[in-house]
Amino acid sequence: MWFDTHCHLDSENCPDGADAVLSRARAAGVGHFVCIGVGSETAKRQAVELSERDANIWATVGVHPHDAAELDEKGERTLHELLARPRVVALGEVGLDYHYDHSPRERQRSVFASMIAIAKQLDKPLVIHTRSAAADTLELLASEGARDVGGIIHCFSEDRAFAERALDLGFDLSFSGIVTFKNARAIQAVAAWAPSDRILVETDSPYLSPVPLRGRPCEPAYVVHTARFIAALRGTELSDLCAATTANAARRFRLKLES
Repeated sequence: MWFDTHCHLDSENCPDGADAVLSRARAAGVGHFVCIGVGSETAKRQAVELSERDANIWATVGVHPHDAAELDEKGERTLHELLARPRVVALGEVGLDYHYDHSPRERQRSVFASMIAIAKQLDKPLVIHTRSAAADTLELLASEGARDVGGIIHCFSEDRAFAERALDLGFDLSFSGIVTFKNARAIQAVAAWAPSDRILVETDSPYLSPVPLRGRPCEPAYVVHTARFIAALRGTELSDLCAATTANAARRFRLKLES
């Protein structure tokens, strides 16, 4: 069964309802999911609650760089409360986004550093969002000691030099539908090259639907299209890629998967 390592299934991002989306995913052969809890407190709680009612769903909780400026004491208390729940397997997504700059860059950096510190304190891996901020992302991961917990570069969209440094820092590379886009040559080169024990697949649903489904809201069932494209890039059997990426996800999130 495929493992979608990054999907947003809260009611703000999944208007059809999680049950319908998950049913379609399972029919497509996707059996394991990590639901990302970012944004509003409601979205965070819904991600965790969903994981607590389904043995094949796990959750993360974090402060997206878009929301860094809004983090206050109440938000920090909620974050710590939810991170203590046993189905929360990672802290994220956190990082830097200099493309939209919804939060001031200095505030993004300070919150990101604090998220790394919390992950180290709790011994949980990190799920990293980085956009138009490659150098600062790598610098903070290195300087703040993120190697101690490692994690995932979510929705990988950088080049091989970034990938090599991220791997050295203990981070796996997760590929979304972006890898299928015509102009994603650098990302495709990394997907073809990256070590087979360090790659994951994801949808980032409801965003970034892969070819041939661009223009539709993304959902976990579509991870199979991304995976098929990556298998072709790597010259490997689809079943082998499925086995590798699912095993990699289980290792990274420290899971024992049910059959």
